[in-house]
Amino acid sequence: MDSILTSIKKMLGITEEYEHFDPDLIMHINSVFMILNQLGVGPPSGFAIQDKTATWQEFISDKTKLQLVKSYMHLKVKLLFDPPLSSAVIASMEKTIAEAEWRLNVAAENSKKKTKTISRLTRG
Repeated sequence: MDSILTSIKKMLGITEEYEHFDPDLIMHINSVFMILNQLGVGPPSGFAIQDKTATWQEFISDKTKLQLVKSYMHLKVKLLFDPPLSSAVIASMEKTIAEAEWRLNVAAENSKKKTKTISRLTRG
């Protein structure tokens, strides 16, 4: 599933053909992309989608982070778009989101350190 919008809709239980909520979902997805950018994930200049044509590969080429990014996006959009009624479920989702944010941030910082080290080594 390449399309960002389509894959998030699927995780939310919305069929690809049902487009009534697309503007709302796109707004929430783009809000989460801003958070991911602040965590150091994705293109440095930021990222946003307009429709179902945008793909995950356009956002992030690092396949090791991709699955966590997808899970994170789903949980954040779910809480914004269709939050559960149970406060226990919300608390569990928030805990999972916080852990994902921490892990993504650590991975982004490690990538920056590796890039700086490689740059210093190649300069000589």
